[in-house]
Amino acid sequence: MHGEVSLTPERQAFYESLTPANLAPLWAVLKGMMPPEPKSKAVPFRWSYESVRPMLLKAGELLTAEEAERRVLVLENPSFQGMSRTTSTLYAGLQLILPGETAPAHRHTASALRFMIEGEGAFTNVDGERTTMRPGDFVITPNWAWHDHGHEGDQPCIWLDGLDVPIVQFFETIFSGGYDGKSQSVTRAEGDSLARFGSGLLPLDEDGRRYGATSPIFNYPFERTREALVAAAKGGGSDPHLGTTLRYANPVDGGWAMPTISTWMTHLQKGEQTKPMRSTDGIVMCVAEGTGEVKIGETVLTFAPHDVVAIPAWSWRSFKASSDCFLFCFSDRVIHEKLGFFREERS
Repeated sequence: MHGEVSLTPERQAFYESLTPANLAPLWAVLKGMMPPEPKSKAVPFRWSYESVRPMLLKAGELLTAEEAERRVLVLENPSFQGMSRTTSTLYAGLQLILPGETAPAHRHTASALRFMIEGEGAFTNVDGERTTMRPGDFVITPNWAWHDHGHEGDQPCIWLDGLDVPIVQFFETIFSGGYDGKSQSVTRAEGDSLARFGSGLLPLDEDGRRYGATSPIFNYPFERTREALVAAAKGGGSDPHLGTTLRYANPVDGGWAMPTISTWMTHLQKGEQTKPMRSTDGIVMCVAEGTGEVKIGETVLTFAPHDVVAIPAWSWRSFKASSDCFLFCFSDRVIHEKLGFFREERS
């Protein structure tokens, strides 16, 4: 682009005359609109699960899940305080449900995911099918699907919520609705979706698009994911930038499991270190297992089990594992790919 446009008193007076007419000179702001490369407003940040957990349990003492509708502590990026954003485009929070509680049924146009962190006995009911959530499970709540949560165990259950709320807000298309009753009736047997779509088989007379572009599987069990990653690491070796990474896929078309949020899990073996790479998507990472560190730009963050890390878009990132690691990640990559924005660089 050309050089700076000099500001003269005559030009300044002209610019000021444009304001009352709700006009602005493009040439004065063009460089800011079209920089040579993107620079995210988000900053790298780690939420220590060890530190957050006591505060979440305190919230459980102060109000019920039904009162709160969703008892969640939002993981706010320091650059977006008060805006409920973990990256520039994604929301994440830690949700608590206690034994015997019900988080009432509702639905919304935002797509949501759950990544189970702690506890046994919690379940999600999606459009009449219930699924028990176990640590490491990736659970989807499709756009506009009724969903509620319950807990039949005897210890607190905590999971990570991820939503595309900032994206839906940008398009001004947020709709939500409450259910007539606390929870839905169960109309399909538990495990029905996984049996029909999650075993390398598809129903002969059903196209699998019961949730539009969202995967018809809404619980991807960690047991299967972990087993696949360990076998893949032994069989094919590790990518120097990605370690051993497998993405969660929609069995109907092989694409991403969700239409607006990409999800994957990375396995790093003890001592493994990845080479730096960067991409245009902002990433939220949750540690399923293991310890290590992630370098984001010039910032080095250590991580332990269940910690959550925000990785801003177009920031160089690399990982070092001090023990065997399983890292769950979600980002807005799928939207970038559909719109032709996605880029990545590897050193």
